[in-house]
Amino acid sequence: MRTAEIERNTLETQITVSVNLDGNGERSFETGLPFLEHMLDQVARHGLVDLNISAKGDLEIDAHHTVEDIGITLGQAIHKAMGDKKGIRRYGHAYVPLDEALSRVVIDFSGRPGLEYSVDFVRGTVGEFDVDLFHEFFQGFVNHAQVTLHIDNLKGGNAHHQIETVFKAFGRALRMAIEPDPRMSDVMPSTKGSL
Repeated sequence: MRTAEIERNTLETQITVSVNLDGNGERSFETGLPFLEHMLDQVARHGLVDLNISAKGDLEIDAHHTVEDIGITLGQAIHKAMGDKKGIRRYGHAYVPLDEALSRVVIDFSGRPGLEYSVDFVRGTVGEFDVDLFHEFFQGFVNHAQVTLHIDNLKGGNAHHQIETVFKAFGRALRMAIEPDPRMSDVMPSTKGSL
């Protein structure tokens, strides 16, 4: 079973994340941030990973610490659940549309953290949620999952649609990359012999 549970406790946030990479999309969220939970729901459903996230943060200040630390903790949990990465496909990619919006996400479980993030939102908030915080979420994720992640919103006229296509594509790219490759079996998917 490729599962993990991580707790992260700081003066700003207390977060617990559990993942099952071989799940079926079961999920539960308690973060105090409904719009972020809506996006995390896309990751679980489209990635077919079981995902449970509980977070208490200093939301009276703003959502920055909570969003970033959820990204960090999710990255740590996925990194731990991946184990030695033998037999995985390693690379994943997806294009996802939603009405006028279209996004592309490409991920590599390379062991080298890197984020290329190109999302020009048509407005700065969705409801009261600051869309700039999604960059912080993904930066925290890549740093701790140790992946290379390219995110491109190719078009969109609605900020909600833009970010929803990103998260759906992220879930589908993640699903592809972590999937066992029957032709690789117990082989490390790298010419270096390690990731």
